[in-house]
Amino acid sequence: MRPLVLIVEDEPDMLLLLRLTLEDAGFETCLAADGETALRRIDAERPDVVLLDLMLPVLDGWGVLAELATRPAGPPVVICSATDGRRERTRAAELGAVAFVSKPFEVEDLIRVLRGSLGGPRVPRPARAPALPDVLLDRGRLGLA
Repeated sequence: MRPLVLIVEDEPDMLLLLRLTLEDAGFETCLAADGETALRRIDAERPDVVLLDLMLPVLDGWGVLAELATRPAGPPVVICSATDGRRERTRAAELGAVAFVSKPFEVEDLIRVLRGSLGGPRVPRPARAPALPDVLLDRGRLGLA
């Protein structure tokens, strides 16, 4: 069975690109264009991983993360956002995100990060997590800063 990724992105072109790319890479996808829809889809679809933008209408990505942090367990969340900085990475980790990918990104690197977030059972969200390492996605190279 192919892993199910919930893609949460409000830009239609990016949403389409991510859907086609991930399906071509062997994932199943479901979609949400705002945070409230994302929470409903998480409950209804039970995705294996959530790919979450932070800048969303209705309820932003921070609100989604905060809501998920109140739940005892849930899918791993990978942040994919143009909002990038140490403060954002730290806050995302504290709210339970497993990785942070900065836009723009190399598709191969995003797929690698998503696959790396799979494989284990769903675990309780940490009360406090260390800061996520900086992931530099540039010209097809993945590195930690």
